[in-house]
Amino acid sequence: MTLSRGLRLLALIVPLASLAQNQPTPVNVPDDGLNLRFANGIAAIAEDKVITVDDIRREVAPFVDRIRQSAKSEQEFYQMLQKAQEDALQDLIDRVLIVKEFYKDEKRRVPANFIDQQLSEIIANEFDGDRSKYLAYLRSRGISQKDYRKEVEERMIYDYMRGQQRKSASTISPVKIETFYNENKERFFQEDSAYLRLIQISRAPDESDDSLKARAEEVMAKLRAGASFADVARIYSQDSRKAKGGDWGWQRKSDLRKEFSDVLFALEKGQFSEPILMPEGAFILHVEDRKHAGVLPLSEVRDYIERTLRDQALRQAQEKWLEKLRRNGYVRMF
Repeated sequence: MTLSRGLRLLALIVPLASLAQNQPTPVNVPDDGLNLRFANGIAAIAEDKVITVDDIRREVAPFVDRIRQSAKSEQEFYQMLQKAQEDALQDLIDRVLIVKEFYKDEKRRVPANFIDQQLSEIIANEFDGDRSKYLAYLRSRGISQKDYRKEVEERMIYDYMRGQQRKSASTISPVKIETFYNENKERFFQEDSAYLRLIQISRAPDESDDSLKARAEEVMAKLRAGASFADVARIYSQDSRKAKGGDWGWQRKSDLRKEFSDVLFALEKGQFSEPILMPEGAFILHVEDRKHAGVLPLSEVRDYIERTLRDQALRQAQEKWLEKLRRNGYVRMF
């Protein structure tokens, strides 16, 4: 049989990010440890496919800079790099097994025009539409256009099969959601928080408290007369959020200096404070909204819980599926 409409659509929109290893990234990454771990250059054999250290490098190369930025030390960098290499190797093995599973039904095939379309998109997006760059990349890897076409086809199959597994994730029942909520209420505890708007009147050099307070009172007079706090902030505030009407968003009590939190959390929704005099200047706080401490109601966290449970179910289902494929396939690790 031919691919279903769902596969045809998926095949046409395979994310190019998933084909990042097709970019002409450097293969020879210095000191990545792979040559020591796999002395003959072969990392594994899955079915009849040889997986080499260069295959692993192509998978990991797009993420090396991100790993280096995340690592707190050189030792941690190499630990994280090795973990990425191990994950890449397992993923390469799984791809072979998943493609084998796809072709168990001999009537299945990927239409040639879908592969042509994907190749055209790769050349346009990954090689700037320059066919000579594309061919140079193939030469750098020592593979033919036919070999690369096969890689693209297998990637499309892999993405399709994984997509089918995602679609098969079970619907999360309301009972499961409520049970998770009741058993994990501590995760949904919310601190006292307030939606803060602020007006800052900066202190001039050597300005006295009396002078600063007098300037702040001019602003207070506008607020007491009923002017919009946001409008007054846009005119008079001297902080970085002036253009946004002094909007500092939701603030938890524990996030603020005590001088501010004690005043802010004594206010109710819609109230503003008297000027708070500090060495930097005078500050007027406004509570636009309030959330009092307590456990968030189920209605506010239902979507989060459903996503969490669905992700868990998906991971478990996919791991069970992959374990079955691994048991029934031939894999030799080196």
